[in-house]
Amino acid sequence: MLEELRIQNLGVIADATLPLDSGLTCITGETGAGKTMVVAGLGLLFGGRASRAPLGTEKTLVEGRFAVGEGALELRERAIEAGADLEDGELLLARSVSSEGRSKAWVGGRSAPVGVLSELGELAISVHGQSDQMRLLQPAEQRAALDRFAGADHGKLLDAYRAAYGQLGTCAAELARLRTSAREMAREADMLRLGLDEITAVDPQDGEDAELAEEARRLENAEALRLAAATAHGAISGDPATGEGGATDTVGAAARALEHDAHADPKLAEFAERLAEAGALLAEAAVDLSAYLDDLTADPRRLEEIYQRQAALKTLYRKYAEDLPGVLAWAENATKRLGELDVSDERVAELETQHAELTARAAELATQLRASRRAAAERFSTSVSAELKGLAMPHAAVTAAVEPRPAGRGGVDLAVETAVSGATEDGADEVELLLRPHPGSLPAALHKGASGGELSRVMLAIEVVFAEIGGPPVLVFDEVDAGVGGGAAIEIGRCLAKLARRHQVLVVTHLPQVAAFADRHLVVSKDTSGAVTVSGVRVVDDAERARELARMLAGMPDSHLGVAHAEELLAEAAKMKS
Repeated sequence: MLEELRIQNLGVIADATLPLDSGLTCITGETGAGKTMVVAGLGLLFGGRASRAPLGTEKTLVEGRFAVGEGALELRERAIEAGADLEDGELLLARSVSSEGRSKAWVGGRSAPVGVLSELGELAISVHGQSDQMRLLQPAEQRAALDRFAGADHGKLLDAYRAAYGQLGTCAAELARLRTSAREMAREADMLRLGLDEITAVDPQDGEDAELAEEARRLENAEALRLAAATAHGAISGDPATGEGGATDTVGAAARALEHDAHADPKLAEFAERLAEAGALLAEAAVDLSAYLDDLTADPRRLEEIYQRQAALKTLYRKYAEDLPGVLAWAENATKRLGELDVSDERVAELETQHAELTARAAELATQLRASRRAAAERFSTSVSAELKGLAMPHAAVTAAVEPRPAGRGGVDLAVETAVSGATEDGADEVELLLRPHPGSLPAALHKGASGGELSRVMLAIEVVFAEIGGPPVLVFDEVDAGVGGGAAIEIGRCLAKLARRHQVLVVTHLPQVAAFADRHLVVSKDTSGAVTVSGVRVVDDAERARELARMLAGMPDSHLGVAHAEELLAEAAKMKS
């Protein structure tokens, strides 16, 4: 329950505090006194769009104090989650807007995002004004109202349908993408395959280019290498043809000369050993040079093969990369890309099968959703029509018509029941509220068949029906009785009083017949400066209340006849409430 509301610097309200109570609270006052600013303040408090504070003021401030009982479990949990300390079951909310347009919010004395106020507002309060009546004329709002009335099981069914519809859209988009871009992807895939085929035909090996270059240099310089190796071998081993000795013989002779007298001086033995090692190394080098000379052959055919191989590699470098590692990397990346460019008939067929399955699933859920809506529409129509009988429209009837949406008027066409319907994320149905004011008339859409007064009563009847199935504990109505008078106004007052047995109801009204049913009556008035201050909002009782109703009845609060009429109206309202 909202126990108190304080508003500073909003519209004509400079500083006013509204003491509120359970049951039905009516707010009245002269035109322009700031009654509607109360509703605007509630909208601001619960995350509504904020305008800058008026010039010359520091900020606009709205504060609300709620009593949160154990029954409002979801509201309590969300407030505690936001950091609020619900001391003694009280929840303090605040919203300020500076003259620069900066907005701040507080929940339970702690700073919080404005979005948290919006979430709490959805759980705590429902505000209805003439703009809400206009929204009710829109088909989407009427469908949403019926879905809300249908209950939790219907909500789960709607969620399941929306999930299936979303999956169907994703699958359809992927299938369309494959079909639309198949030509481009196929062209790219063909180019990649040609490149891979060319590289595979050459079959380059890692490090092969360096090995080929080394072998080519050896073959190109075979005679020079042979001469160098033969000269070195002769210098080491000598020339058998002439009997001339080589380095091996010389070193061997030197070693033997030292060994002969090594016993006289150990140093000579050391030199002899070193010369022997040198001789062994020279002999080993001679053997290796001999083997090198045996293997070294001038092979023009092999050299030509190497040239051809290098030419093949250079062709790959020219097309795919600057060097062999780059070519191998290109081939690896091309293989991966081919996997991504799967435009095979198998993939398309797989998606087509999946699309057909999802279409069938969405159609099945849309069929169930339509059946659920029609069942709910029957209950909704009966309940609202029954409430209208108590609002001076005894012969009126409201019908919630659930019809298939024509094919081609949704995101996708689905076979629902026995025909094809255009489906969106909300289903394949069009919902429209029809009003038949009296038995001799034909049902017509609300925006065509309802006057302003009738629309106000239909709106109120719908709110009463919603109140029966739960909803926020606080209901606020801003002049929803516009266009109504006489006996119909009395019935609206009685209906609001009935609604207030289960909810806290705040009503901004200009009708004395409605205000007469209030459990608490607040009057808003401006001072001589044209602003509403603390003293400008007061609770009226007894004689003062009768004078306010007399003012609303005839503009003559001091008229004895007007006051007597007001007292009679209050007495009659009291009888009707009991």
